[in-house]
Amino acid sequence: MHALKANQISVVDQDVLVVTQKIISKSEGRILDLSKVKPSNHAVELASKTNKDPRFVELILMESRNLVRYSENLIITETRHGFICANSGIDQSNVCRPRDSFVSLLPVDPDLSAKRIRQAIADTIGIDIAVVVSDTFGRPFRLGQTNVAIGLSGMDSIKSYIGQADMYGNLLRITEIAIADELASAAELVMGKTERVPVAIVRGYKFSSTENGSAKSLIRDSVHDLFR
Repeated sequence: MHALKANQISVVDQDVLVVTQKIISKSEGRILDLSKVKPSNHAVELASKTNKDPRFVELILMESRNLVRYSENLIITETRHGFICANSGIDQSNVCRPRDSFVSLLPVDPDLSAKRIRQAIADTIGIDIAVVVSDTFGRPFRLGQTNVAIGLSGMDSIKSYIGQADMYGNLLRITEIAIADELASAAELVMGKTERVPVAIVRGYKFSSTENGSAKSLIRDSVHDLFR
C-alpha cells in the first residue's frame, strides 16, 4: 500500500494485480548464497555436462521432482510445483550484483503467496481484486521467453469456450484460454526486465471472482503430455 501511495496509483474493484515472482521470493526469504551450498556427486557430474556451477546445479536438483532434459548450458526440470522450466526456476537476474553469489528460488507456494497479497489488500482497503504471480518461462517450439502465471488468487486461470458456438455456429469442443498466463504476459510489457517495476495493474478485464482460483490448474498432467 505504501508503494501505491508513493506512486499515486489507486486500486479499484476488478483490477488484476500482477506481481513478479522475484519480489515475492525476496520477501519470503527464498534468496540463497551459493557459497554456502555443497554440491553432491550427482550435481558435480551434471555440472560437467552442462557447463554450470556445481553449487547451482545442486539447487536445481533440490528444487525439482524430475530431470526432464539437459544439454550444454541447459537443464530443464519439473519443479516441486509441477512446472516444466529451465533450472527449476532458479536464477541470478535482478537478485544481486555481478560479483555476488546469491540466487533466487521460486516461492514455496505461489498460489498461497497470491492469496496473502489479495487478502491483505481486501483487509486494508476493502477492494475485491485478483492477484497473479508471474515468472518468465521459455516455450517449446518457440523462440523467446514470455511471462506466465505461477500463482493465482481471486479468479479462474482458464476461460472455457467448450460447448459454445463460434461466429458461424460451429460447436467449440476443446477451446480453453489460459487467461492467467495472458494477463501475466500482458503485464510484462510495462514491467520489463530492467525497469525496476515489480508490480503492474491490469484494468478493464472482466472476471468472475472466485476463491478457488489456482495457477496449479494450468499444469498439464504428464499422462496427457505427448512431448515429455
